[in-house]
Amino acid sequence: MTRPFIMLVDDEVPFVETMTKRLQKRELTVITALSGKEAMGRLAENRNLDVVILDVKMPGLDGIETLREMRKAFPLTEVIMLTGHATVETAIEGMKLGAYDYLIKPCDIEQLMTKVEEATKKKRDHEEKIREAKVKEAMSMYGLE
Repeated sequence: MTRPFIMLVDDEVPFVETMTKRLQKRELTVITALSGKEAMGRLAENRNLDVVILDVKMPGLDGIETLREMRKAFPLTEVIMLTGHATVETAIEGMKLGAYDYLIKPCDIEQLMTKVEEATKKKRDHEEKIREAKVKEAMSMYGLE
C-alpha cells in the first residue's frame, strides 16, 4: 500500500508544524489547513486525500461543522477527530456524522499512525469496490460479463 496522503486541520500553528514533522518522518504525505474553510478548499484541490485529521475546537467553521461539510462533498475521505477538549457528546456527534475515530490531544503518535493506516485501508477498499462495481456495470452494458 502506498503511504497515506493526509491533511492535518488545526488552528494552532505550533501544533500543526510539530505534528506535520512527526508524520512526515513516518513517510506520510501531509498537507495542512489552519481552519475548516481552508480545509474544504484544500480537499477540493486534493481529491485523492485519504484521511483528514481534524481538530474539533476551531474558530469559525468548527470541527463538527467541517466534518458535516466534508461528508457531503467528499463522502469517501475518512476523518479522525482530534481534540484537547474531549467531551463525550462531541465524540458521539462526530461518530454519528461518520468520523472514523476520535482521539484526545495530546495523542500518542503511534496510536494516531495506526488509526491513519486503518482509515486509509478502509477508504481505499471502498474505492476499489466502487471501481469493481463500475467495471461490472460497464461490462454488462456491452454483454461482456
